[in-house]
Amino acid sequence: MHTFEHPIIVQLSDIDVMNHVNNVVYVQWVQDAAAAHWNAHAPAEIKTKYNWVVLRHEIDYRSAAVLGDQLIAKTWVDQYEGVKSTRMVQIIRRSDNKILAEAKTTWCLLTAANNRPARVVDEITSVFMKSSASS
Repeated sequence: MHTFEHPIIVQLSDIDVMNHVNNVVYVQWVQDAAAAHWNAHAPAEIKTKYNWVVLRHEIDYRSAAVLGDQLIAKTWVDQYEGVKSTRMVQIIRRSDNKILAEAKTTWCLLTAANNRPARVVDEITSVFMKSSASS
C-alpha cells in the first residue's frame, strides 16, 4: 500500500458557527488529498490521458478540529475494480495523532479525451499500489 501525507492547517474560513471545522470542509480536504497524491506521483503522460470523478463519499467524523490545528490527511488507494478506485483518507491532528475523520471515496476513471469511463490499467495501479512510502 502506497500512503501519501498532505498537510493541512485549519484556517478561519474552515470554521463554522459551532467554532469547529465545518463538515463540508472535510469533504474538500479529502478531495484535496487525493488530488495532491495523484499530482505528486502520476507521471505526466498518465495525467494527460485520464481524469477522476467522485462517485461516492463516506465520512465518519470522530472529533472536531479547531482554528490553528495542524493536521495531516493520510491517504492511500485501497482497491481497483474495473473503472472504479476506492481511496481511503484519515484526517489526523499532528499534536496528538488523533484521527478526527475517516473517509472512503469511490472514484471513477475517465478518459480525458471524451470523459468516458476507462478501465483502471496497470500503468496506474503500479504507481499507487506500491509498498508504503510517504511524501
